[in-house]
Amino acid sequence: MFKVIAAAVALAAPIAATSTPALAANPAQSIIINGKVQDYGPLAALIGTWKTVPSTGVDVAPGQTGSDVGKGGKAVSPFYEIITITPNIPDTNNSAQPLISVFYHQAIYRTTNNHHFHDQIGYLTYDKTNNLVYDTSCVPRAVCFVAEGRAGNTMTLTTKSQGIAQTQYMVHNDSTNSVKITLAVSGNTLKYKYETHLFVYGKPFDHTDEDTLTKVSD
Repeated sequence: MFKVIAAAVALAAPIAATSTPALAANPAQSIIINGKVQDYGPLAALIGTWKTVPSTGVDVAPGQTGSDVGKGGKAVSPFYEIITITPNIPDTNNSAQPLISVFYHQAIYRTTNNHHFHDQIGYLTYDKTNNLVYDTSCVPRAVCFVAEGRAGNTMTLTTKSQGIAQTQYMVHNDSTNSVKITLAVSGNTLKYKYETHLFVYGKPFDHTDEDTLTKVSD
């Protein structure tokens, strides 16, 4: 899912267990942009700053040359992260598809050494007319994607035709073939799982990331 914005990214120390704060159920209900109250639909509950619940983040990626698991092996890395999600402006496609979005920034750190090893930005976009959510996301490996699915408190978003953009180097050496994101929010708890199907080191590899986070501020 995800990964997202400004001041929260400065935190690079392990995240300690804390009690869940009492937060507003729908912080986006009163957001006014261009003189109008905006309807963020199921994205309203996501607005805020989220931190990993200790010992829940796990990344399974292809091992690199010289790593303990060897080139193409399963490298399992526990992690913690900060996701910041902020409201964005409304927009319209083709004069017929009104949209509203939130912007996210995801900063991920290895539990073993606190190194910042993954960064991701994107937009979650709500299409109220068609009851769809789109995740438009980029990582600094010269890869971007759009995944889409039905809106709700639990969502499964998948890439469709032409849903992945990547450099020619990645196409020929470490290609992303599809992305599936499962996202569920309940109160101040957010759970997600990324399933990224790669072709790397001459063979398929299922790269997964999953985490459980708690909201620490609106």
